[in-house]
Order: sequence, then structure tokens, then C-alpha cells
Amino acid sequence: MEGWDPNTKSTLTQIPLLTTKAGPRDGAAWTQRLKEEYKSLIAYTQMNKSNDNDWFRISAANPQGTRWTGKCWYVYNLLKYEFDLQFDIPVTYPSTAPELELPQLDGKTQKMYRGGKICLTVHFKPLWAKNCPRFGIAHALCLGLAPWLAAEIPILVDSGMIKHKDDTTTTSTES
Repeated sequence: MEGWDPNTKSTLTQIPLLTTKAGPRDGAAWTQRLKEEYKSLIAYTQMNKSNDNDWFRISAANPQGTRWTGKCWYVYNLLKYEFDLQFDIPVTYPSTAPELELPQLDGKTQKMYRGGKICLTVHFKPLWAKNCPRFGIAHALCLGLAPWLAAEIPILVDSGMIKHKDDTTTTSTES
């Protein structure tokens, strides 16, 4: 955690770590891991809300907990930019981090792969590998998606690559 700002350190230390090393193919152990994932996500969400930093909603899109969908948002210049969020849990999870996808931003930045998968290779993947199996979905959002949004959304807005939903050119007609 060297080199991190105090706010990130504080946030990270409050997200519960996970103990079960299990992936989608591991039956009952995966069910236990999912319970830990939910506890960690709930704690992270509650912490964000209590700090007035609510910025995502996700839930499992299937009963197995291998597909997740939701929304994330970023406020820039007092405007809220909202995006669909989705990801699959890899079969090699938790050894392999999930690839977080923002499909609406596909092709709009170089810090993204095909399908809207955000680039997390340089900074996040080594951190994930070092902390396996203690890190989970909440950690991926906190240390992967949140910094990515903070770095990329202002650039995309300022360059005109994305526009606010209310930013429409209106012409008034007088009768």
C-alpha cells in the first residue's frame, strides 16, 4: 500500500478480505466464496454511502454468481455520467481477476480492450496476484474501476468523446 493516498488506504482497509480460495467450478466452496463476496460488497457499499461516495450498483445476473451486471457513475463538473457495468467471473477465479466491462465506452479510449473491457494490466493485475485469494469483487471495483473512471472520464468528457445525457443541442422555435 506504499504510495497510495490516505483515502485509498483507509477505504481498502475497511473492505473485508476474503478467505475462501474457490472459483465457479468448486461447488460448495464456490458458494462459500460467493457469501464472502457479498459480505465484502455490502460493507464496501455501506461505507461508500456513509461517506457520500456512492458510485455503483451491481448484482449477480445468474444464480451461480458467475455473471454480474449493474451501473457505475462518475461525477465530473457537477454532472453525473452513468455507464452499464458487466463482467464474468473467470473459471480460474480468484487467481485471475475479473475483466470489468463498460460496453458504452468501447472504442472511445486507448485504455480499453475490445468489448469495453477496461485496461487494468499494468497496475492492478500484479496487485491482484499478490493478494489472491484475499481480494474479491469489491477490491476490483475499489482498486480497478474507481481509479480508471477517475483517470479516463474527465479526458473523455473534455475531448467530447462522451456527452452528458442532458447535453443536447436544442433549438427554440418561436411562433
